[in-house]
Amino acid sequence: MTTTIEINEALLFSAQHVAHQRNQSLRQVVESALRSFVEQEQKEGERGFRLRKGTFRGNGLQLGIREGDWAAVRERIYDDQES
Repeated sequence: MTTTIEINEALLFSAQHVAHQRNQSLRQVVESALRSFVEQEQKEGERGFRLRKGTFRGNGLQLGIREGDWAAVRERIYDDQES
């Protein structure tokens, strides 16, 4: 298949240099690089999203606050800030 793409000039010269060193065509070098990139992207996609561990230090649940009692949580947060 034939297609046209715009490539950064410095990158193109580097790819041509690699092709010349390997005694390959520019097409072979570009296809190889693109194939490697696509395979890497597919591997990363197969792993899926992983949420990183987001723990922090503390004493856990506080006495006197029930789970989901946001009014009590807000009251404790702003308790020290009142004048």
